[in-house]
Amino acid sequence: MGPGPLYEAFLQGEADDESILPPGAYPTTRTGRTGRTGADPIGPPVGWPVGDPQEGQGSNNWVVGGRRTRSGKPLVASDPHIAFAAVSCWYEAHLSGGSFEVAGIAYAGIPALMFGRTPRLAWGVTNNICSQRDLYQERTDPAHPGAFLYDGVWEPARETVEEIRVRGGSPVRQAIRFSRNGPIVDEILPPAARGTGPVALRWLGATECGWLTSLLALDRAKSVDEARAALRGWRVPTWSLVFADVDGHIGYQAAGQIPIRRVWERGYRPGWDPRHQWDGVIPFEAMPCLADPERGWIATANNRPAPDDFPYPLAGTWSSGHRARRIRQMLEAKPVLDRDDVARMHQDTLSLRAVECVPRLLAWLRSWPEARASAPLASAVAHLEAWDCRMEPDRVGAAIFAVFFPRFSRAVVDERFAPEPAELLAGAAAGLTAALLAEDRVGWFGEGRREAALARAIRETLDELAERLGPDSSGWTWGRLHQIQLRHVLSGRGELGQLLDRGGVPVKGDGVTVCNTGYDPNYLAPMGANYRMIADLASSPPGLWAVDAQGQSGHPGSPHYGDQLAEWLDARYHHLSLDRGEVAKTTVATLRLEAR
Repeated sequence: MGPGPLYEAFLQGEADDESILPPGAYPTTRTGRTGRTGADPIGPPVGWPVGDPQEGQGSNNWVVGGRRTRSGKPLVASDPHIAFAAVSCWYEAHLSGGSFEVAGIAYAGIPALMFGRTPRLAWGVTNNICSQRDLYQERTDPAHPGAFLYDGVWEPARETVEEIRVRGGSPVRQAIRFSRNGPIVDEILPPAARGTGPVALRWLGATECGWLTSLLALDRAKSVDEARAALRGWRVPTWSLVFADVDGHIGYQAAGQIPIRRVWERGYRPGWDPRHQWDGVIPFEAMPCLADPERGWIATANNRPAPDDFPYPLAGTWSSGHRARRIRQMLEAKPVLDRDDVARMHQDTLSLRAVECVPRLLAWLRSWPEARASAPLASAVAHLEAWDCRMEPDRVGAAIFAVFFPRFSRAVVDERFAPEPAELLAGAAAGLTAALLAEDRVGWFGEGRREAALARAIRETLDELAERLGPDSSGWTWGRLHQIQLRHVLSGRGELGQLLDRGGVPVKGDGVTVCNTGYDPNYLAPMGANYRMIADLASSPPGLWAVDAQGQSGHPGSPHYGDQLAEWLDARYHHLSLDRGEVAKTTVATLRLEAR
């Protein structure tokens, strides 16, 4: 599929105009050390991941200024969305000593808190998903062995040998070739992407990443300005941070470096063409940011950082804008919010994808004679008509839509791609799928094939639900399909799963709801909002409220192994105080480690 209407249609996203920065909240010309002004004429970014969008990986955060809160001080909310497991990847901590006085969570093994609260500052984090790497197709010639072409000159490849020590065996030596663009990586690409010859990876993370130094500085920060300054040395990965301080200031900063690309390219870049080399990185001063916006709030949900007229092109595989749009709707719907309002926002299950798509699906079903003649189809229509588009465990319409949408999406991809690339791209067509539910403006399907694909997808949906849940459609509730499974990495060994695993209970939400619990091909929830945090800068003594979907301990014999799941399901939060006196009152055990 070459450039043209079909190609552009395939790359369209869902709610992709929902950006973090509102229009006009940034300069329109370039500034900084590049010395260039004006945005280059460059194509739109590739904004959609290859993978299953139902899986729910991502995060939300938002901050509300004191003018919009009941306490008169800012509120900060954050919830990362990653894999559910019996042992949490997060470790809740209160670090007190030396220059540190901070509470929140660390990713297990990292000596810094990633989300949290100091006495004067609170912050939350989401993944910004901006592209920090490019793949370069290298040109070779048998007449110039061991060399790659660049700007008309054959440059010799560089080679290093890495030695990997193997326990109980001999070391393995691996030779790695490099072009000027980076290591040759085509052997590890997906099979459908191979066969074009040497491909090199250029990635900013190949050198110092800087994030740990930034996190440690953030853990000491006392103000929004100090928080922003802490992120200056952050190179990889790209994150979106929102923060607030006790003086009432709120802010947002995109962290991580982003290459300046002079020429846009979808797919491999020609490694021999100098025009495709990076022109430095976007200066920190020019990165997307907000400070005390007039509207009084900031929200990010893995959506695009800025509109198309931002002075530097921002490429990325951003999530759909549905979660960000829904957060905006809720923030705009209530002029004054408190901590309970924020907790309810964490639990919101309205699917804006369904709000958009279900009327389109119903319009087609009502026009299809078979839907009126078939009792199962007529029942499905009735359930969809009665559904409020909330992904709640007791909703039948939620289950019907959740099964139907990926089936029709796969039919959309199969129409234009061979089986192998279709398997790879099946999760990247949600925007096109939503559009094709209304009409086929670009001729994606052949004559009559859209209607046939819709009919096949809805029939297969009803057949699957009947097979899984029985013939009575009134029992096809979302919660019978969509359940949280907290599996231990050792649970596949014999009967250990009975001892180590938790979960197996219905859970609300899906991959595009604010209450994020994506679903896999079996409709289980493999990942989602496994930690939730709320900080009220008015709280005295300072602290935050949080809940982990798993538990603090990874020891199956501990009372804190999986003990927060019930709280998480019921939207109950516990309090983490920064006051030593308050901590002493709630301490149930003390572990003292002494150096010898």
